[in-house]
Amino acid sequence: MRTEPPYERRVEPLALGWRSHAWSTGVFDTAYRRYTQCVEGTIRTPQHLVMVTLKGGAERLEVSSSCGHRYAGVDRPGAVSFVPPHCERQLKLTGVASEWASISLSPALFDADGDRSSSNSLDGATFTNIDDPFILGMVSEMARLAHVDQALDPIYCETMSWALARYLTRRFGQPRDKIDARVWKLAPWRMRRIADYVDAHLAEPLRIADLAKLVGVSPGHLHRALHATLGKTPLEFINERRIERAKHYLHRHDATIAAIALKVGFVSPSHFTRTFRQITGVNPSSFRAGSAAARLPLQRRAEASE
Repeated sequence: MRTEPPYERRVEPLALGWRSHAWSTGVFDTAYRRYTQCVEGTIRTPQHLVMVTLKGGAERLEVSSSCGHRYAGVDRPGAVSFVPPHCERQLKLTGVASEWASISLSPALFDADGDRSSSNSLDGATFTNIDDPFILGMVSEMARLAHVDQALDPIYCETMSWALARYLTRRFGQPRDKIDARVWKLAPWRMRRIADYVDAHLAEPLRIADLAKLVGVSPGHLHRALHATLGKTPLEFINERRIERAKHYLHRHDATIAAIALKVGFVSPSHFTRTFRQITGVNPSSFRAGSAAARLPLQRRAEASE
């Protein structure tokens, strides 16, 4: 029986300001280094690992991987690297001052999902310091949101990690035989069960894996099936349900915006406000003011009839 080597992610001297945000299928990490003459270490994890240099870099980066990949060159802002599970990556940086971020992705995200269509393998797909605007944009946006909200919405992270896994397999993977390219829409009973569950747990952390299990499909299949059924991702569907509930609270209750944000499951008031504006076109406070103005004539008519 094959035994995989243990987890190791230690690069010294250790980075500063390390922050981590975990969800069911991944982990987002970010940290920075002040100028350091030499940094060395080993990275070996059971997850797929995507790394991005957000700012700064190194005068020289040397990489040697157990899967045969080698790299020697500068480390620059915007550079993207990828290491598949259990591939040991030994690295040395010289003259480094940088800010970086990484996303660790569960291997389950890369299993052929649902109908087992469009499946690629990432075996041997290790790369270092390439230009990839899609990955750079995604990781940079997650870093920005983590800084602004001091947290990351687990549903948002699950959606992004699934999208990133699909992108990696299609962009860098080697194609396998396609077994079935059909995408099945969700039956009405499955949609009712998902909607009822979401409505009953809006204030709690929701996981796409739980919704998929609820109706007997894989998380990847749920993404495609929900889009085929409603034209929406699970994140869009959940956020719309949250905003509908928030509109009810804004219309009928005097709770603060911050309290309502928590009641409908957003990680912060700013996240709630951004999402509310994206879906409705107005801020929560403007919506509440408009609702109050609309109710006023009705109240006056009722008072006049008494």
